[in-house]
Formats: sequence, structure tokens, C-alpha cells
Amino acid sequence: MTHPFLSDDWMDAARAIREKYAHDVPEVTTSIRMNQVIVDVPFGDGEVHSFLDTSSGHLTMELGALDEPDATITTDYDTARAIFVDQDQTVAMQAFMNGKIKVQGDMMKMMAMQTALPSNEFSEKIAEEIKAITA
Repeated sequence: MTHPFLSDDWMDAARAIREKYAHDVPEVTTSIRMNQVIVDVPFGDGEVHSFLDTSSGHLTMELGALDEPDATITTDYDTARAIFVDQDQTVAMQAFMNGKIKVQGDMMKMMAMQTALPSNEFSEKIAEEIKAITA
């Protein structure tokens, strides 16, 4: 079953996928605490607040906001989906250069996110399964 990116159902399904492989993915050695404001969302009130946190050594992505994040990014729904679901770094770079991604806070932490998440066969499975559940 597929769910709209960042919907409650999508978050639940994505969390379950990450938990299924939690013991098989390498530890994240870079601590990044980043809030995200996603606008032009096609459901709800049109805006979603979520966060990424790697301070535990694992990637946590949840709805809501962190107190004292390293950075806060604001971008539109389609760009966020291309970055987080399709993992299209070209879109990320183009969106940043075109002003579609706005950053408040530590720009270096936001840039570190591109290389902070280690990759192995299980992280690739997580990405594939999350893509498969995304409408």
C-alpha cells in the first residue's frame, strides 16, 4: 500500500521499515539535528513540520520539531520528496541554487547531511522500500 509522502500513514510505514533494518545499517557518525518546514503539501493545511536527528547514531525522521536544531530548512513538497524519497542529489543542488531551499542555522551541518548517512546493502533496501510505499 502506498501513502502520500510525509502523511501520518507514510511516517508510520517508513518508521517500521527503518526499524526492521536498524541493526543492519552502519552507525551515523555525524550528529545532525535539522528541522524541516515543507510547504505546498497537497494534504492537511498545506504545511508539514518534520525533523531529522542523527545524534543517537541512527537516523530518526519524525513529524514535529526539535528544540535547538543545528539548522532549519524550508522547501516545497515536490523538492523534499525528490530529495528524501528519490534521493536525487541533483535536484537538491539545483533547488538550493535556485532558492527553493532556504536554510536557517548551521549551513555546514545541512551540507554534511549529503555524506553523513553511510550506505550499505541494507540502507539501499530501506530506500527502495520507502520509495515503494510512497504515493
